[in-house]
Amino acid sequence: MEIKTHTALHVLKGAVVRVLGEGAKWTASVHVDGNHGRLTVKFNRKPTKEEITMIEGLANRKIKENVPIKVYELPREEAESRFGEDMYDLFPIPSEVRTLKIVVIEGWNVNACNKDHTKTTGEIGEIKIRKVRFRKSKELLEISFDVV
Repeated sequence: MEIKTHTALHVLKGAVVRVLGEGAKWTASVHVDGNHGRLTVKFNRKPTKEEITMIEGLANRKIKENVPIKVYELPREEAESRFGEDMYDLFPIPSEVRTLKIVVIEGWNVNACNKDHTKTTGEIGEIKIRKVRFRKSKELLEISFDVV
């Protein structure tokens, strides 16, 4: 189940960036526990109910498209020249890590990530956003969800 939930983080992040814009592209933290996940992104406001509904809808459309999840294992320099700095999140990958696993959902999300993932988005199931919390002092937006 955690493989599905972890993959769902990548799908959800793609939807968040599409709805809220580039200002929400930097992941500050992730949490996965069984079928429950939490994506925390750097952002400057609480999204509206309509935006949250749009994020959930877009994420689930991407899941229904059943697109492939590609994972590349590349030397760090090659990964950086091919995918750029956008593949990183706010938590740094130590410089001594010389080989990176890059998870790519074509045209949707690219992230350096060492976890296991499903082969396609369709294997995830469905994402239900359960709670959204905006921490103004830190400019962090937490989106808690379940994979059902």
